[in-house]
Amino acid sequence: MATKKRKVADAKVDKNKSYSLKEASALVKDINCTKFDSSVDLHIRLGVDPKKADQAIRGSVTLPHGTGKTKKVLVLCTPDKEAAAKEAGADFVGLDDFIAQIEAGWTDVDVIIATPATMPKIGKLGKILGPRNLMPNPKTGTVTNDVAAAVTEVKGGKITFKVDKAGIIHASIGRVSFAPEKIEQNSQELINAIIKLKPSTAKGTYLKGLSMAATMSPGIVIDTKSVQN
Repeated sequence: MATKKRKVADAKVDKNKSYSLKEASALVKDINCTKFDSSVDLHIRLGVDPKKADQAIRGSVTLPHGTGKTKKVLVLCTPDKEAAAKEAGADFVGLDDFIAQIEAGWTDVDVIIATPATMPKIGKLGKILGPRNLMPNPKTGTVTNDVAAAVTEVKGGKITFKVDKAGIIHASIGRVSFAPEKIEQNSQELINAIIKLKPSTAKGTYLKGLSMAATMSPGIVIDTKSVQN
């Protein structure tokens, strides 16, 4: 059963219209149904086949205005790197203890960064971390020897993204408290990063569909032509 607020929000979104990114970035604030500072998410449908290795799009991007959320970061590293990771602002630092905790079901972090030397130990956690999008990966900059730089980037608004089985990328690009231009600029930065990763083997339209939504609010369809600059 839709709440009163949701019905009002639904009435403000024209279901038959594709909005420009600029219009959507203002409208998403206007139709927010929650009392808390909702996350603003982009859903980007790509013309790729994620089963093909070269079309399984994944990467990372630093949003110019951050995500509005402080991310909890775990660094899995050898003792010689621990001090640098802590100094950069990592919330948890260690190795064997945390591997044991994760095996026991603990995953209360947003990002896991690891050094290449620790990856053989971490490999066995794939079944737990993979589905939660927490598995460290060199493509997203979360497997690195420079753990301090990686922590700084994540804390400064770096996000990772990955296409799902249906060919869609879901990513949080800010909060409804952000000014419309910040929502628009963060969205454009993510879209630019995804466009740059277009595989040469992908045929037809690459950017097939785009929508924006805040938590518990209706989705806003965005005209893909308004972002392909």
